[in-house]
Amino acid sequence: MLPVTSGAPARSGGHKPRIFIADKNPVVRTGLAELIARDGRFEMVSTVATGGAFIAACVEQQIDIGVIGWSLPDMTGGDVLEVLKRRQIATRVIIYTGEAVSDVLRQTIKSGAYGFISKSDEPPVLLDTISWVARGRLCFPYVDLDTLSHDPLEILTSRERELLAALANGWSNLQIASRIGISRNTVKYHLKNLYDKLGVNNRAMAVALYMSKTSRGAVADQSFG
Repeated sequence: MLPVTSGAPARSGGHKPRIFIADKNPVVRTGLAELIARDGRFEMVSTVATGGAFIAACVEQQIDIGVIGWSLPDMTGGDVLEVLKRRQIATRVIIYTGEAVSDVLRQTIKSGAYGFISKSDEPPVLLDTISWVARGRLCFPYVDLDTLSHDPLEILTSRERELLAALANGWSNLQIASRIGISRNTVKYHLKNLYDKLGVNNRAMAVALYMSKTSRGAVADQSFG
């Protein structure tokens, strides 16, 4: 991880940093709460399933650090960070996620999070990240900054961009195959290459990335030649 000094110091006077968790998975919430409570350095406040409930908690009480999933039932971690920034809420957020690392990490940093943890990391990494963030430091995995600033859509061919737009418009593989004049297996082959280039695992993630890169989420009409 890369700790970087930033922001105001954590509360002084012997107060333990107050931690709040938001994750859609109840098993993850319970496990994280128990792990953090046992550590002894932090005060584990509570857990919730949604971004809205997390934001409400930050408004109603003193929450120093939030450990939240990226994909919450009602919004993304990026949406939560945007609301906190707009309302000038000082809670520091650590994104804890199993999503495709490169794109989510890029969005996490741009959205103003203090830290990022993959669900594949060992528990001590999470605890150390919380500790760093509590001391006013940013903590992210080592990454190539050029990769973070790169727009993954830029590397797509014109045909791949058309395929991605077709997915965003709700076209099925059969509809795409019929329109282009290729087999469904060939469509699957092209889509696999598309997913690999974007660093995503499925159609939904590809569409979500496309929508996030399109002005105001608008889907442009595409026609196959």
